[in-house]
Amino acid sequence: MKLTESAILHLIQKKTSRPMKISEMAKAFSLPSASRGEFRNIIKGMAHNGTLIRLKGNRYGLPDEMNLVPGILNGHPDGYAFLITDKPGKDVFISRTKMRDAMNGDQVMVRIEAGKDADRPEGRVVRVLERKTKTLIGIYETFGREGWVVPSDPKFIHEIFIPLKWRGGGRDGQIVCAEIVDYPTSQHAPTGRIVEVIGDSSDPRVEVQSLLRKHHIRLAFPESVQQEAAAIPSFIGEDECQGRMDLRGELIFTIDGEKARDFDDAVSLERMGDGCRLGVHIADVGHYVLEDSPLDKEAYERGTSLYYPDGVVPMLPVELSNDICSLKPGVDRLTLSVFIDFNAEGEVLGRRICESVIKSRFRLTYNQAAKWLDGEKAGDEYAALLPTLFQMLKLSRKLRQRRFQSGSVDFNIPEPVIQIDKDGAVESIAAAEHNDAHHLIEEFMLAANQEVARHLDSKNVPFLHRIHEAPDEEKLTKFNSFVKTFGLRLPHTHKPSSRDLQSLVKRAKGRPEERVVSILLLRSMKKARYSESDPGHFCLGFEHYAHFTSPIRRYPDLVVHRLVKAYQRRKCAVKEAKRLYSTLADIARQSTDAEIKALQAEREITSLRQAQFMADKIGSVYSGHINGVTAFGFFVELEGLLVEGLVHISSLRDDYYIYFEDEHKLQAQHSPKQFRIGEAVKVKLTGVDIRKRQIDFSLIEKLPSPSPGR
Repeated sequence: MKLTESAILHLIQKKTSRPMKISEMAKAFSLPSASRGEFRNIIKGMAHNGTLIRLKGNRYGLPDEMNLVPGILNGHPDGYAFLITDKPGKDVFISRTKMRDAMNGDQVMVRIEAGKDADRPEGRVVRVLERKTKTLIGIYETFGREGWVVPSDPKFIHEIFIPLKWRGGGRDGQIVCAEIVDYPTSQHAPTGRIVEVIGDSSDPRVEVQSLLRKHHIRLAFPESVQQEAAAIPSFIGEDECQGRMDLRGELIFTIDGEKARDFDDAVSLERMGDGCRLGVHIADVGHYVLEDSPLDKEAYERGTSLYYPDGVVPMLPVELSNDICSLKPGVDRLTLSVFIDFNAEGEVLGRRICESVIKSRFRLTYNQAAKWLDGEKAGDEYAALLPTLFQMLKLSRKLRQRRFQSGSVDFNIPEPVIQIDKDGAVESIAAAEHNDAHHLIEEFMLAANQEVARHLDSKNVPFLHRIHEAPDEEKLTKFNSFVKTFGLRLPHTHKPSSRDLQSLVKRAKGRPEERVVSILLLRSMKKARYSESDPGHFCLGFEHYAHFTSPIRRYPDLVVHRLVKAYQRRKCAVKEAKRLYSTLADIARQSTDAEIKALQAEREITSLRQAQFMADKIGSVYSGHINGVTAFGFFVELEGLLVEGLVHISSLRDDYYIYFEDEHKLQAQHSPKQFRIGEAVKVKLTGVDIRKRQIDFSLIEKLPSPSPGR
């Protein structure tokens, strides 16, 4: 028998009836002496990760048989926590008095106990299996010659004691990073040492840097990576162009954001009878980032670039991301080009993918291109560009129309754009604008990504898919029940098509409840992720889909580039495909985890910046809409600002309110009054807690809401 965790677990479940010592289990399982050392190590590993529990007398048993559950603690600022487990069912509530010495994020073993509420399981921490938090970010406060670090994350309720010898140059009021030396017990607080002074807590930019460290975002590049990047020439040699399609004489250009520096995609268009040939040209990052090189390993760990209001943490060093891989105008750049032939109706007739070399003619911004498309006169130097730009607009509109007709779901939910001034403070917050130029590039990138996925699938090459699975039926059923109150409904909630969802979104368009429908439908959907398998992309309505167009800032795109190049002129053998499939599974997990971590950091930075922006506006009155309802109050998003805050239920003093989860409302007990998601309200800003990223409002009045459309 091959000794694996799953095999040993199966034996324990089948052949033991009580906790046993390792030697007893080895004898019961008739293991040969030569295997017992390996067996002992695996058993200890299983106890470490919570699969088994070690008891007094070095006996090991099954947690389930002792009413024990392993999991990760998700703490709350008030001291209690919930145990997050891999098993289905509700998370386990753990009161502050039953936390023992565990901290937020720790892997623990919890004993399930009878609680007051039969529907909410409760538990007690019996053992910390692994301390997940090694360092904490916080504000250093002096106390005599010593001091304490108050964690910035309110989920960590323990302040960290810093002895004089471990102050590390920290001064009162500074934000620091503290390494935990001794963890808390019932007798003493955690002890730590300051390993980095980040800066003064009054500097808004320092707060952002502290959040990046809190989420363990890799900021500096290792020396080996910097050396490799610095050794790459900043120009293209003519020998590097050999064997590539030479497109340097073609009309090719980029359209990007105002502040963008990493131009990884350029476009071209050629008329072909009644149809056209779209060219999407993507930086050939794989030419410079070789597999298993220091650059590649670092990019794998980062997974993605992280963008926030006043900066970026790039996946690749700037020598690549902003220079040799960036498709800047007027310079030669190596690319992978995807040519897609369309007929007059926007149907795909054929495709070709090849290695190429381009010289971008122009660097346009979205706003610049959109103004010209809207009729504003362009400078004479752009005269040759305008006919192509208008042809591109015509094609993109056809592609967009066909995509939505085929079932792509259009979630029209605005995102905030935060402007930062020269001192690092928030200057303004407004909704992001998406104009014709945005839609044009979006459609062309979607088309290229889809055609690359189809190309690899047709060659039976395993690749990294961008997938989006069908929504959960239970969530859709609840959503359907709610939107029926607006006279809307899905035809069925059992295996609906993306067309069904898009049809509903389209019917809600222009109606007062449009935003509510989009928000709740989006919350009912599963998250997109990377996968080695291919169930398709439900939300886009695509049978096959991959990320290909952003290799400067996404590692999965770089992987897909390598596969396209590797199997351009040869087949993928069966044995090779099996090995590749296993490798892709690991890359998919890592890339998805990295993406989630980056998104969490971006969202918390946005919340921080919103709190900073509102901090000096206490007492101001705003109009907004209820964006979410909970048992403890309702969240209001302010009109125009896209800033969200809480009206706590304790501030509603005219009645007792009951929470109806499925109806997304708070209902007064003694009157018809209610607060329902989507309703318009007027509120006053009453408090801002920057540390907790918390904004509090008090209700002034409900505003008249238009009657739901029928």
